[in-house]
Amino acid sequence: MRCLSVPPEDPIPAAAPVGHRHPPPPSLVSPGVAHDPYPAFRVLRESFPLVRDELLGAWLVSRYVDVRDALGREELVALPPGRTLAHMEGATHRAHRALIEPALRGRAVAALAAGASRTAHVLARRIAARQESDLVAEFCRWLPTAAVVAALGLSREDTARVQRWCRGGLTHLGGGHHELDAWLRPHLARRRARPGDDLLSVLCAAEVGGRPLSDGTVAGLVGSLLGGGGEATALALASLLANLLDDPGQLALVRERPELVPAAWAESLRRDPPVPVVLRRAVRPVVVAGAALPAGAVVACLVGAAGRDPARFADPDRYDVLRADRGGLAAGMGRHACPGAELAGRTAGYGLHALLDALPGLRWAPGFRPAPQGLLSRGPRALLVRPR
Repeated sequence: MRCLSVPPEDPIPAAAPVGHRHPPPPSLVSPGVAHDPYPAFRVLRESFPLVRDELLGAWLVSRYVDVRDALGREELVALPPGRTLAHMEGATHRAHRALIEPALRGRAVAALAAGASRTAHVLARRIAARQESDLVAEFCRWLPTAAVVAALGLSREDTARVQRWCRGGLTHLGGGHHELDAWLRPHLARRRARPGDDLLSVLCAAEVGGRPLSDGTVAGLVGSLLGGGGEATALALASLLANLLDDPGQLALVRERPELVPAAWAESLRRDPPVPVVLRRAVRPVVVAGAALPAGAVVACLVGAAGRDPARFADPDRYDVLRADRGGLAAGMGRHACPGAELAGRTAGYGLHALLDALPGLRWAPGFRPAPQGLLSRGPRALLVRPR
């Protein structure tokens, strides 16, 4: 599994964790947890709603109400280093978010819609011509990246380059990929000189306090969008397809009622979020799950555990596109709710519509079962299907 080490924190006074002391609580870095974290999440949620994971070096919070509260706390911020919205605070964060949110809901949407819809149908038609395909390798990894590339006004040829960077570590937190800034520099210069209607032009023309955003800030924001499209959205799309293919009745329902596609996406995010564990650090003393934690404490918000909390959701392990109240936390809460969530949802919608149109007999390949992996980022790494 990925290394889950976190920066050292100030000493925490001895305190009894909430819940039972015996048997000991599971650690997120224990063998097998990354393969299937949900049994550990259940134990933590039921018996240790707030507990110190010494191996991880973080406090684990797992119940829905507590995770929702922690994600919205101003005292808890993203771990450094970083230069995305998730790492900004105070007036700087508010100013940047006020610029980006309208752009993500406005001019960028048309570019994304055109790019995502076109790409989805091309990919789906290719898959339809084959006897067997891997939807992760041939669809999920390409569609979200292509959609974000289109929204930014970059060329379709750049999609493969971004895909390589995502495999090399570019994530939804921007990643600081060593080639990204150098690659973006001429694009930023051109947009500053001759802005267009694309999202990259919007960011280059934006001002905070009468001053334009620096190239480094724009590159960080672009890296976050590209990394999110390449990693988080791709994993979430793979989980959506796995949930539907695992339940032919749910898949048939979405085929019959295409208006349920947004609900199918939201329900999959609740049940199988692409980022099940969100790490935060306290910049000052904070109360989490009813306990006082000191400045410097690292808090692991278990979004995956919260999404299956039976105190919040009936029959929470079941995937149900007709669930009346999904209320998932995959997009975050409060000031750090993901600004690209709407773009991700639209992209998934275009993708699912294209697959349902082109592949009327879509089903698992004989003997195949999806096997999600990961903890900080999670989803199936392969989806072998028969298109007809």
